[in-house]
Amino acid sequence: MAFKFFRPSGQFTKISSAAAAFMLALCIAVTARAETAETAGTIEIVGFGDSLMAGYNLGPGEGFPEQLEDALRAEDYDVAITNAGVSGDTTSGGLSRLEWSVPETADIVLLELGANDMLRGIPPASTEQNLDRMIATLKERGQHVILAGMLAAPNLGEEYAAAFNPLYERLAEKHEIPLIPFFLDGVAAEPSLLLEDGMHPNAQGVARMVERILPTFREVLDKQQEEGT
Repeated sequence: MAFKFFRPSGQFTKISSAAAAFMLALCIAVTARAETAETAGTIEIVGFGDSLMAGYNLGPGEGFPEQLEDALRAEDYDVAITNAGVSGDTTSGGLSRLEWSVPETADIVLLELGANDMLRGIPPASTEQNLDRMIATLKERGQHVILAGMLAAPNLGEEYAAAFNPLYERLAEKHEIPLIPFFLDGVAAEPSLLLEDGMHPNAQGVARMVERILPTFREVLDKQQEEGT
């Protein structure tokens, strides 16, 4: 599909000097929520990604994990979704923090990484390898993985797009996991659903993303409940 896509931005691709403190706080918050969810018998979901998951420049309750949790709870799914998004994160960064950012108690992990790799022109083979290792690690733990895909910006050229765009589908097929083909589908081309930077979704854009992704989560949750795992 054609869309106005991301342009390189320090806000999107650089982690601030307070990253270490933020990551420590994230680790503590994720662990605390995991313990609460496990005690309550709630299905624990972790949104693991970059600024698109972290909720860049959005208010309380407006980010993707928060809106998704509200939508699922409105349909009587007993879920708790933890936001483990870090702005500027690449697949390499995600791989390095996976062990402590995603508790082993998590039932489902929404893996959303790769946009910053693409913006930096990182070889798609490296992105695919990092995602492959993360998925394998999560599956070895017995956790369900949902993979959120990304598309290359048109200005990177056809050759890069041909190497980058198919990697998510390949990984989903290899690991037999659900795939969201394009995380920003229906939002990337709509200025009214984006922040002023033209890159990140606003609260309405997030709501559109949640609406389109809900069927995938319903299917995974229903299957998990049927299996009793």
